[in-house]
Amino acid sequence: MTLLKCATHVVADLPAAVDRYRDWMGYRLVEQGAVPPDLAAAWQAPASAGRGYALMQPASGEAVFLRFVEGDPVPGYAPIRSYGWAAIELCVSDVEAVNLRMLESPFEVIGPPRELDGFATVKPMQVRGADQETVYLTEILAPGPETGLPQPRSLVDRPFIMVLACPDLRKSAQWVKDVLGLPVIDPVAIRYSMIKLSFGLDEDAKTELVTAKGAGQVFLELDQYPEGATERPRHPGALPPGVAITTMLHPDLARLEGHWAAMPVVREGPLYDGRRSGVLVTPEGALLEVIEGGEL
Repeated sequence: MTLLKCATHVVADLPAAVDRYRDWMGYRLVEQGAVPPDLAAAWQAPASAGRGYALMQPASGEAVFLRFVEGDPVPGYAPIRSYGWAAIELCVSDVEAVNLRMLESPFEVIGPPRELDGFATVKPMQVRGADQETVYLTEILAPGPETGLPQPRSLVDRPFIMVLACPDLRKSAQWVKDVLGLPVIDPVAIRYSMIKLSFGLDEDAKTELVTAKGAGQVFLELDQYPEGATERPRHPGALPPGVAITTMLHPDLARLEGHWAAMPVVREGPLYDGRRSGVLVTPEGALLEVIEGGEL
């Protein structure tokens, strides 16, 4: 089981985003509407109230979602350049087949399939969509409890890891341990193609990262961003551009007392399922929505 429940991305054209993920990723629309004012307030984004949203589910039927929320483009925003949630990572059953599909799609392939330096258990590729969303599409070469990685059940399956860009990796990793109570691996330094490309780093440059596991599966990755990374620009009172929110399960909301940016309340719908949900803010200012449930 995964603790990850949803990745939320801000988009300029909501119907186009829904069509893109339906036609090329195999996702289906399960809920749509306007963001309620109380939910926008919980997200620290009152200006996002009333904007359209769509919740989509992978073809596998896994109850781990993508959510798109309408927002106005932000001048100066560039993906993989600022702190906060950096990318959505979806697990796939055959990355070479996905690559062929993406080459025919409106997504731009920015990283073809390749083995990942230091991680022999996965084979990722990367694409970018019309809303500047960066999506990792990762074949799981060694699923199971030993690796903490899932077995995809459709060509493109659910989000399985969310990537957080950090100005201080060790500080953020300690926050994940102390606040969320999750085990975090020691930092690993790898050649990270997307960060090298975005920051113009030397070919041999390495990036430190850690991963965190819950309920037996890896679902968070924290990356140390290099010099040149910035705070994410945003419109006043609105959700930040790019990946705006990660939503996870946590079985012990009492543990999080004293850390809430928005106190838990009961919410309905396919994502919340009538459970309590509140909002935390990570050390870099990223929104982490927490729904009661799951097991650590």
